[in-house]
Amino acid sequence: MNRLEIAQFPCLHDNYAFLLHDSESGETAAIDTPDGPAILSELNRRGWQLTHILNTHHHDDHAGGNTYLKERTGCRVIGPAADAARIPAIDIGVSEGDQVFFGGRSIDVFTTPGHTRGHIVYHLPSERAAFVGDTLFALGCGRLFEGNPQQMWSSLQKILSWPDDTSIYCAHEYTLANAQFALTVEPENPALIARAREVAALRRAGQPTVPSKLGVEKATNPFLRPMSPGLQAKLGLAGADAVAVFARTRALKDEFRG
Repeated sequence: MNRLEIAQFPCLHDNYAFLLHDSESGETAAIDTPDGPAILSELNRRGWQLTHILNTHHHDDHAGGNTYLKERTGCRVIGPAADAARIPAIDIGVSEGDQVFFGGRSIDVFTTPGHTRGHIVYHLPSERAAFVGDTLFALGCGRLFEGNPQQMWSSLQKILSWPDDTSIYCAHEYTLANAQFALTVEPENPALIARAREVAALRRAGQPTVPSKLGVEKATNPFLRPMSPGLQAKLGLAGADAVAVFARTRALKDEFRG
């Protein structure tokens, strides 16, 4: 099987756009459509023809370019079945356990409610890669706009089940601010301290911090670490269950101003 080419580029204020291209079949997929014209320009620059859009959720900075791109390319739009009414130009709805077949490989779909009620993520086991939208960020996780802490923690546990060498492609460049917050709730985590320095250096150099490896997230991302004794102690929740620790961490992040 050909190695899948993944193109990543920034757009809008802090989004990333992702294009997946299989050279053998010629198929090309956009993971979400934050900026239709920018995505079409990148496709044209590379000489790729868009065949699929894979949406993670309905927010405009993820699905706002669907109609623009579908009208110009005739691509097929795939998105969360539970939120089909809010996904522009959707052709196929998918949910937990479904697979999307692309370029001779299967992409596994997981439902991850929390950020929105219909959020899904796409896992490519053959590529050791996953596109997680706004469910998980490098050193962070999405705000709970339409879900609750129990839902989001259950969603994150699905991601935690994947291999540590999985590359996590999240949709925004939030990592520097996330690192600043993470240090307030787990200040004695040596892996986090080292990562925060690395993130700061990358951003000073104008380099992306996305993707990250899941194993690194497990060691440093407070939203994946509610069982950490150090985190629990810092929050005054020693021995508390994971959902309670996660909920408190998320509430503190919502209030955090840097």
